[in-house]
Amino acid sequence: MLMRRLPSLNALRSFEAAARLGSFTDAARELYVTQGAVSRAVAGLEAWLGVVLFAREGKKVTLTPAARAYREEIAAALDRMAIATARLLEQRTGQPLRLDALPTLAMRWLIPRLPRFQARWPGVEVHLSTSDRKVMAGEPFDVAIRRGPQKWPGLKAVRFLDERATPVCAPALASRKKLSKPEDLSQHTLLHADPRPEEWQSWLSAQGLSKLKPLASLRFDHFYLALQAAQDGLGVAMGPLPIIDEDLAAGRLVAPFPTRVVAARSYYALTARRASTPAVEAFVDWLCEEGAA
Repeated sequence: MLMRRLPSLNALRSFEAAARLGSFTDAARELYVTQGAVSRAVAGLEAWLGVVLFAREGKKVTLTPAARAYREEIAAALDRMAIATARLLEQRTGQPLRLDALPTLAMRWLIPRLPRFQARWPGVEVHLSTSDRKVMAGEPFDVAIRRGPQKWPGLKAVRFLDERATPVCAPALASRKKLSKPEDLSQHTLLHADPRPEEWQSWLSAQGLSKLKPLASLRFDHFYLALQAAQDGLGVAMGPLPIIDEDLAAGRLVAPFPTRVVAARSYYALTARRASTPAVEAFVDWLCEEGAA
């Protein structure tokens, strides 16, 4: 049997998308990765093949003669792989993909993006529940999403999204009450969430304001309640980026100090260490793509 010598699948996908669209930027948008990731993948493929695949003219790229026939074969092969995978996943209609995600991430980041996963894998039925409890191996879920890093014995952890934090509030509050510099927070109500007790102090310390005393404080047992209170104008909360990017873009929240951010914990997809199913692997890969985007 002939041994298959193949480059990486990511490199082939990047090449095919860039060849079809004539742009690394458009290919990155379609694949939900950065333009630099596509460029590196294509460069790696060219090095592996020892063949120049693209003629580059500014932001536009065109296929070299040697690459045209290669692209047709690769595109057909990728189509066959996608069809075969979809058929296999469709066989699992009686076995839904069970997700257990943190409430705030589920509401403000995951659910708005789930239609993209369902469009790609229409045969996978998703059952989503939310909790912030500690998870362990052997529990009844296929994928759990938690913040880390930390130890999850018996589980495989894949980091897919890094978080940063900055103060956020309702636009009306920012307009009504001065909030032009961090020191102005002393005249505002700060909104705290029990699951994230350290975030306000971490941010204030980074601004040299560890001893700042706010006008008042409100505390909530869930993080999404603190964000809702901020949206309703009750005070200023610590906002997780990019989890609330859509809220900022829509004007439901504003970040008065957008360049003053601190690193927060990252999000991990947790799965069983045993052999995974195609649906689980597809979902974790999709999470990584969305996180990179």
